Amino acid sequence: MLRLMGLAAFASMASMRVTDPMLVALSREFKVTTGDASAVIAAFAVAYGVLQIVYGPLGDRLGKARVVAFATAGCAVFSLATALAPSLALLVAARALMGAAGAGIIPLCMAWIGDRVPYDQRQVTLARLMGATVTGMMAGQWFGGFATEALGWRAAFVVLALLFGTAAALLWRHARADAARQPATAFSLPAYLAALRGLLGMPRVRWVLAMVGIEGVLGFGTLAFVPARMVEGFGMSAAAAGGVMVFYGVGGLLYSLLARRWLAWLGEQGLVLVGAALVATGLLLLAWAWAAVAAVLGCLLAGLGFYMLHNTLQVQATQMAPQARGMAVTLFACVLFLGQSTGVTAVGFGVDRGWLQGAFSAAALGVLVLGAAVSRQVRPRSARAQ
Repeated sequence: MLRLMGLAAFASMASMRVTDPMLVALSREFKVTTGDASAVIAAFAVAYGVLQIVYGPLGDRLGKARVVAFATAGCAVFSLATALAPSLALLVAARALMGAAGAGIIPLCMAWIGDRVPYDQRQVTLARLMGATVTGMMAGQWFGGFATEALGWRAAFVVLALLFGTAAALLWRHARADAARQPATAFSLPAYLAALRGLLGMPRVRWVLAMVGIEGVLGFGTLAFVPARMVEGFGMSAAAAGGVMVFYGVGGLLYSLLARRWLAWLGEQGLVLVGAALVATGLLLLAWAWAAVAAVLGCLLAGLGFYMLHNTLQVQATQMAPQARGMAVTLFACVLFLGQSTGVTAVGFGVDRGWLQGAFSAAALGVLVLGAAVSRQVRPRSARAQ
């Protein structure tokens, strides 16, 4: 089941990042600025974030695997709608629907792991799932650029629809058996609102949500404009810019493969501090790179550092409210992607005014402050070993 969830998560992350290298081409086709074209990213992120408050209780009541299967099927349908969009407005709307469907995949996969894996093994297991999501991100960013140059950007969404459809069919066969362990229960709006108030009333929950919201603004908000930096700063094609973004994913994949070893060496606090330092270094290289090779190194370092930081926050999310883990983890994802949409909008405003370097530099400083704040609250290595 974990492998099938990994396949769905791969497709979900590929769909999330596939438009990053398309922004310049979309701005030309629809005759808008790059910042305006970034609405296709922001719309996906907003819908992805807001719908988490729906998928959390659905997963807790209907079975997380069953909801993941339905959400994956929805992504197949809306990916086709995206491929057929005749205008930027309809493209943005289709991407929003795609984000709304995709919201039910990765966070509920995380919650499913949280239900079945002990805390001491959870970071490593989540890192395996992260390996699928990072690979999906790499594939999406590369294929988005390749399709834009060689096939037309619409072809990328046709391929994604086929991938989602295959994953949904395989998941559904196994989800029925998994759901037998968690029979469906009736939904009650008053009970849901009471549970939500209870979660938000917990100081630990509020702290984790605040940290991940800031991470979304600083990390994902800047990530969306790295391909535009490659195209406009170094004269790369969309395909080449998407290829450079693969190195961000390589950094994340490197972390997922070595997560157990690095966790033993550094502990959670060390992962956070080293990760924040690497992200800041990568962003500064991307902002002020004098040559494309320095920007490629910046992508690699930023990806490695981001997943060190983010995986630690994911673990905190799975443990912040075990009695309502589905709702808690999807609320975590909601805030993360609302932060992303805020960051994309803010950085897009700066990009249109020639402030990209300043925006990336400010984000680098912010990530260092974030890392220091998170490191104070996670368990030290000695406590984790007990």
